[in-house]
Amino acid sequence: MSCYIYWNKIKRIASMLEGMDHHFDRMDTFRVIPLLDEIEEIAHDSSIDFESARHILDDADMNHALRVIRTFYVNLGMRLELEKAAEVKDSDSPWETLKSFYFYPRYIQLLKNEAALGRFRSGERAVFIGGGPLPLTGILLADIYGMRVHVVEIEPEIADISRGVIERLEPGDVDVITGDETALADLDFDVVMVAALAEPKRRVFRNIHRYVNPDTRVIYRTYTGMRAILYAPVTDEDVAGFRRAGIVLPSGKVNNTSVLVFKCP
Repeated sequence: MSCYIYWNKIKRIASMLEGMDHHFDRMDTFRVIPLLDEIEEIAHDSSIDFESARHILDDADMNHALRVIRTFYVNLGMRLELEKAAEVKDSDSPWETLKSFYFYPRYIQLLKNEAALGRFRSGERAVFIGGGPLPLTGILLADIYGMRVHVVEIEPEIADISRGVIERLEPGDVDVITGDETALADLDFDVVMVAALAEPKRRVFRNIHRYVNPDTRVIYRTYTGMRAILYAPVTDEDVAGFRRAGIVLPSGKVNNTSVLVFKCP
């Protein structure tokens, strides 16, 4: 199917978003979730191949609409995480509250993909760069996969929120470090994972390259095909100095492609 069937729909959604206040501090999530559903209907259309998706996403006439949609996607994700983090901390059943998170089932499948890709083993040490207020990856790595996890979050206020979530859930051996990817210099690890929204990508990977060994598994999340409507993909230039060893493409409602790389000797 041609991706151009969505051309007008993408522009219409972007126009609607421009008429709203969708900064995460003021976003009305009840009002905008239907728009997210429309965007993801496009993103998840498996009938559109990667080459067809590239034609529309690389078209200069789409630049503005993509910026609007991608900003909305990031801000809505932050809003949903902040809301759920507050609910978890106030809940008498924090795990049940966590499992009601909008993206929770997708994280379960995403981590299943990544555990197979990276051959995770219980007791291994993982660092996750870019934790956010609801550090779901770190929580599930510890709780489901028995890993010892450091979550790295650059914003002190966000890091404090995520610590409160972890304290309430007690998922296992997981902590939150305030800082950026250079925190790797003082940590021991077997696996380094990079959040899809960790930025700026080129600096992040350049610093990771400084601190990992050639046998350290590095897994990063990106967006491919029509899912790149949601966020700009990681480029080959971003990961210069690494060699690709494996990739898992998303299915269903999972948004992220997971890529395993190793530092070039």
